[in-house]
Amino acid sequence: MEQPGNIKKIMLAYSGGLDTSAMLHWLKKTYGCPVVAFVADVGQEDDFEEVRQKALATGAEECIVADLKDEFVSEFIYPAIQAHSIYEDAYLLGTSLARPPIARAQVLAAKEYGADCLAHGATGKGNDQVRFELTYQALAPEIEILAPWRLWNFTSRSELIEYSHQNGIPITSTLEKPYSIDQNLMHTSYEGGILEDPWNLAPPDIFLTTVDPLDAPDDPEILRLEFSKGLPISLNGASLSPTALIKELNTRAGKHGVGRVDLVENRFVGMKSRGVYETPGVTILHAAHRALESLVLDREIQHLKDRLGRELATKIYNGFWFAPETQLLLSTIAQTQASVTGEVEVQLFKGSCTVLRKRSQESIYDPNYATFESDTVYDQADAGGFIRLQGLRLRMGGKVQGSGDS
Repeated sequence: MEQPGNIKKIMLAYSGGLDTSAMLHWLKKTYGCPVVAFVADVGQEDDFEEVRQKALATGAEECIVADLKDEFVSEFIYPAIQAHSIYEDAYLLGTSLARPPIARAQVLAAKEYGADCLAHGATGKGNDQVRFELTYQALAPEIEILAPWRLWNFTSRSELIEYSHQNGIPITSTLEKPYSIDQNLMHTSYEGGILEDPWNLAPPDIFLTTVDPLDAPDDPEILRLEFSKGLPISLNGASLSPTALIKELNTRAGKHGVGRVDLVENRFVGMKSRGVYETPGVTILHAAHRALESLVLDREIQHLKDRLGRELATKIYNGFWFAPETQLLLSTIAQTQASVTGEVEVQLFKGSCTVLRKRSQESIYDPNYATFESDTVYDQADAGGFIRLQGLRLRMGGKVQGSGDS
């Protein structure tokens, strides 16, 4: 990556952790220009005033704290649920979905504060560098980009800790922490350190939002979710805002140990990586939404949407949220949601989320056709001709193969 030229002001995506704290100081020292710290509140449990004061103490010209929770849920989490987008059939995309709103808001802040350079703390091995920079390029191609982990000479956390001590940078990190954590309203992820060996069990004490399913209550909990046009609008009859609904579901699902996933995924940059995730509330929403769609969607639309949802999951994971093909996929999937209205009951118990029942006035399920009892709407003799037509090519192929037998 080429070094940018004459930079006048840098807008740094800042968390207050070790990497970005050292980075803020390094950027200011290396490029000799003001650095503005941009902090995104996407639902992580941080003391944002403390983070702000830390940024200013480290040398930031200003520290912006942007509350992005509502747009994170409404514009990113909910469309992914509507699409049933799950990367490699396991990862619900909690980190992947959080990066586009953060990067978008950072771009807007850069334009407001007159910054001509955007910087982030993602490493050169991970997916986040791609997600941040593809968003920057899509929304502000005229602004320079800096990725310090690809530029500076530091190669380890221990070196960053030493650099911070030498320069009086306030940090709380130590070398004893055996893994890294990323948290937002949708999920908590754990990776690195002792988790890099897939044979190592995730330590029981790492989980922040879900109890061990073995220690969950012995009595199940039943929840009733109402959807309107594919969007969840109420829980147990109470209307809730998107953010409030996710928070409440996180609490209820977490109590029952719902939403834990331990997987090895294929990173976009080419390597495999082990991740341990907690996604309690959204696990419920995926199950309930999927169940409701089974009542109301035409078969071919549902099957097509499944294929598009998988494609969308890959696009989101790889950082292409603002690419034209992703926007086309999102728009197409949104059109399938007009009839996804109704109610679903789920049961939470010992780590599982089970759909109990579902109903919708938009349902195209007809028990008169589905019944195994006597009916007056379906002539079973029609199936014979249907099967013979389906089998025509198989019979023709069978004749050719049969004629070649010795």
